[in-house]
Amino acid sequence: MGLDEDSLEYHRIDPPGKLEISTTKPTNTQRDLSLAYSPGVAAPCNEIAENPDDAFTYTTKGNMVGVVSNGSAVLGLGDIGAQASKPVMEGKGVLFKRFADIDVFDIELDQDDPKDIITTVRAMEPTFGGINLEDIKAPECFEIEETLREEMDIPVFHDDQHGTAIISGAALLNAAEIAGKDLDELEVVFSGAGASALASARFYVSLGVDRDNVTMCDSSGIITQERADSGDVNEFKKEFAQDVPEGGLDDAMEGADVFVGLSIGGLVDQDMVRSMADDPIIFAMANPDPEIPYEEAKEARDDTVIMATGRSDYPNQVNNVLGFPFIFRGALDVRATEINEDMKVAAAEALADLAKQDVPDAVVKAYGDQPLQFGSEYIIPKPLDPRVLFEVAPAVAQAAMTSGAARKNIDLQDYVERLEARLGKSREMMRVVLNKAKSDPKRLVLAEGDDEKMVRAAYQLVDQGIAEPVLIGDREEIWEHAERLGLDFDPEIVDPEEGNLDPYAERLYELRQRKGITRREADEMIEDGNYLGSVMVEMGDADAMLTGLMHHYPSALRPPLQVIGTDEDAEYAAGVYMLTFKNNVVFLADATVNQAPDENVLAEVTRQTANLARRFNIDPRAALLSYSDFGSVRNEGTRKPREAARMLREDPEVDFPVDGEMQADTAVVEEMLEGTYSFSELDEPANVLVFPNLEASNIAYKLLQRLGGAEAIGPMLVGMDQPVHVLQRGDEVKDIVNLAGVAVVDAQSNGY
Repeated sequence: MGLDEDSLEYHRIDPPGKLEISTTKPTNTQRDLSLAYSPGVAAPCNEIAENPDDAFTYTTKGNMVGVVSNGSAVLGLGDIGAQASKPVMEGKGVLFKRFADIDVFDIELDQDDPKDIITTVRAMEPTFGGINLEDIKAPECFEIEETLREEMDIPVFHDDQHGTAIISGAALLNAAEIAGKDLDELEVVFSGAGASALASARFYVSLGVDRDNVTMCDSSGIITQERADSGDVNEFKKEFAQDVPEGGLDDAMEGADVFVGLSIGGLVDQDMVRSMADDPIIFAMANPDPEIPYEEAKEARDDTVIMATGRSDYPNQVNNVLGFPFIFRGALDVRATEINEDMKVAAAEALADLAKQDVPDAVVKAYGDQPLQFGSEYIIPKPLDPRVLFEVAPAVAQAAMTSGAARKNIDLQDYVERLEARLGKSREMMRVVLNKAKSDPKRLVLAEGDDEKMVRAAYQLVDQGIAEPVLIGDREEIWEHAERLGLDFDPEIVDPEEGNLDPYAERLYELRQRKGITRREADEMIEDGNYLGSVMVEMGDADAMLTGLMHHYPSALRPPLQVIGTDEDAEYAAGVYMLTFKNNVVFLADATVNQAPDENVLAEVTRQTANLARRFNIDPRAALLSYSDFGSVRNEGTRKPREAARMLREDPEVDFPVDGEMQADTAVVEEMLEGTYSFSELDEPANVLVFPNLEASNIAYKLLQRLGGAEAIGPMLVGMDQPVHVLQRGDEVKDIVNLAGVAVVDAQSNGY
């Protein structure tokens, strides 16, 4: 099945199209419906009538964008009309929702006269917080956007113009830096003089390019002052008319630093590329075929050719999805009246800065594990990088507030946390812990410190102020990783090969001499990062430890258990996963350590997991799970969780609700707890779920993660005398950073 057939099947699967409307408030009871509609809805209506700004409080207006088109200039398809453009506009809505959690109504207007479009869109202002104009042909699009911006009090943004300008502008900032060229000295040539080319040229001037150094070519050649004076070009092209001799694109490109293609494929050959200045910058953005193929441009010269296209199968894709969702997000959240030049520049600069940061493993995997590191092959972030939201939206919001376009001032630190919550509950929960960690960073040993992921994680821990990492490993290898990745930091390194480990070996011998370890064996064992790190923590030379990235869980856990041991109030350690859903968080234990726990172990694991939940600002409600409810089946398997629950209820130091044994659905379904089992100690669904054995817990968390859409954080080790956490083999850098934050908070709680 070809691409066309796949796309048709994708769009026609029931329900047809790509968008639907869903409710955000309960509609289960008659009271719910009376609040949603009549008579309850009268109250917010009256409030808005008295104060129109209350529409942002009581309706979706503040998170609603209208995507408006007449289908007169659909990318790659041309003038196909309003009805035929609907799949594209629905797709635009998908991107708004997927990348920035913005709701969209797509509006297809069967109108050609700009004045009719202006009148229609202007009349829809009460509905929307912003308007995204899309696929409207030039020059009509200029008049439509300019008039609507003047007459409407909400942001109006023609993405075909400004989206390409902003994204390619970010690429230009980094390309010029890599090429060692100043923006104000760049000679820039444009192929194409339509909406996106004109907007890009204007935007480059805003970034610092000298307007006199911009040469624009249309299908008739260079736009010269002579052509402008003769009326050969429209009023918009005149802006970039140059007092130079007439000529073609090949003449314009000779000696140029930058080529910007927003025209058609195949216009540029290798000789034209060879005629450009040293280390040329080539943005060949015609789709689907660039003005010159990527391979041909690269092969044309021996020096560095910094190349970008509009295609996803080559490096440096100029993709508008890097811009419009996040620009509107920032604009909506400060209730901006417009998207002005300052806001657009802020977006481009934020994108350029992000490209210089370490790329998350998940993004690298999403793009086929190709290297993504700042340089000529990576000058702008990838569209699937979730950090774009946290970088661009706050930058736009700040620019709106600074420039006077905002009607609402916000705290940017709180704002970033709210943005993270939009992408998932796990980010919101981890932000609680990471903020606690930043308030008092601790010394954290990374036992496998010469692994590349550990080095990258250490850099982020330092950069974000989460912890003071101590890397155990080969010093030269660690520095090699840091230098190759461009990580500018000076981590503390403990290299076992450099010696000076006698105090640690002696302490290991003291701890294990009656466990079969000789002094010579201690000397050998202390060169193992897991033992060395464990002893450093035990002796107080570090506050916490992470390990396990390169080891099986049991072998990574053994050294800290032998050296550090469990807490004085605990006899058992346990592994806990935090699972986050859209509006819910649960902690699952024990998924990694105790295979067949008895009632004493289950009770202790419950206490420890409840304490962990509190570190995430969650009030624990614990359920001891089984396949029976409250004695409905009586055997040794059901006795243990039932007895553990009884022991906890009778313990005066347990200050959280706990019950069991109970089935999993009983524990988490409010109607069952309030109805059939109203006698239960749980008056709300449980958020601490303790399983009868490791097998059940491990199976449950993996099923919930893979089939239930849960995001998993962990495993987090509880019950240790000092903070130690064991990673899963192959964890990503973000997992290391998250678990490091948990370890630091553990250390804070223990008074280290």
